[in-house]
Amino acid sequence: MTAILVVNSGSSSFKYQLIDMETEGVLASGLVERIGEASGHARHTAGTGESARDLPIPDHTAGFDVMLEAFAEHGPSLQDAGLVAVGHRVVHGGKRFFEPTVVTELVKINIQDLAELAPLHNPANLQGIVAAEKAFPEVPHVAVFDTAFHRTLPPAAYSYAIDAALAEQYRVRRYGFHGTSHKFVSEAAAAFLGRPLGELRQIVLHLGNGASACAVDGGASVETSMGMTPLQGLVMGTRSGDVDPAVLFHLHRKAGLGFEQLDTLLNRGSGLLGLSGRGDMRDVVEAAASGDEAAQLALDVYLHRIKDYVGSYHAQLGGADVIVFTAGVGENSAVVRAGALAGLEALGIEIDPARNEASSHEARVISTDASRVTVLVVPTNEELEIARQALAVVGG
Repeated sequence: MTAILVVNSGSSSFKYQLIDMETEGVLASGLVERIGEASGHARHTAGTGESARDLPIPDHTAGFDVMLEAFAEHGPSLQDAGLVAVGHRVVHGGKRFFEPTVVTELVKINIQDLAELAPLHNPANLQGIVAAEKAFPEVPHVAVFDTAFHRTLPPAAYSYAIDAALAEQYRVRRYGFHGTSHKFVSEAAAAFLGRPLGELRQIVLHLGNGASACAVDGGASVETSMGMTPLQGLVMGTRSGDVDPAVLFHLHRKAGLGFEQLDTLLNRGSGLLGLSGRGDMRDVVEAAASGDEAAQLALDVYLHRIKDYVGSYHAQLGGADVIVFTAGVGENSAVVRAGALAGLEALGIEIDPARNEASSHEARVISTDASRVTVLVVPTNEELEIARQALAVVGG
């Protein structure tokens, strides 16, 4: 057996999956959370069994010890699984990392240096790498970067219209995110349709608590909604997405908000939460259906922004062959899918209401037979994509 352990580390938690690369099946998965709090929590699932513990977990190293104990007690055996690498999600690779990369001391230094572009993510990703290296010192560790898929963006797409020298000096450009998901889903969509990836023009809508759109032409990212940071673009659970930069100057001058307050406002207090007081799309849809005007406005703004990007990417691609919904909201909310594409029949986009409403966890078509653009729902699997890329790097 050949297995990859995939780790997605946050500042106070990490998720993991052990994947059998011969079958691409999940052997075990788990979550270690509330790291650094008085009482942490760990959950481990293997086969049909699940175990859970509450105990102090002071840091990520202790969290990995808890994970190893779970594997030892509840299985499967990491030794018998044939672990050949640990794959790590890293959010920001800047202009330095465009491919999955074996972790070295220099790589870690660079990940830390790029933390100024992703302060909420890269430091936490690095914490997970350091702790995992202590837990698994004998196997290679591979960093897979969210930004890497967007290395094919043309200069017209990644350049901001500001002073060029300043932009170069301070690394100001569009990088894009959710690349692991956009890559997996665009390839899965082509395979589902039985068509060559290279001939398809796709618009992929990754709609979760974080959300982004990507125009994929022949398997390559040519435009994406997130920018230098994951704040730009679509409306999200707590993030504003696109906003006139002058709004920040106005709030600084008139409301007295400082830089940290403005950062918190746009990243943690905006989006669906800022508009409606609810950060979860399920709650927003339910409240809107019951007549809550703030929730209805939040939903309308969310859908309006998606439609704006779909129309833009349809133009950038010279027409679209496929539109794909993925991630938590995209895969599960029929209301969002229908609303996001309503009124786009002139672009050849027609949703079949019955297909859209049907509940399924499988890839499926939700457009009508007459629709010129095929609309799909394709479940994302970022962990499997990270595992595939890690295995390719270590030569499995």
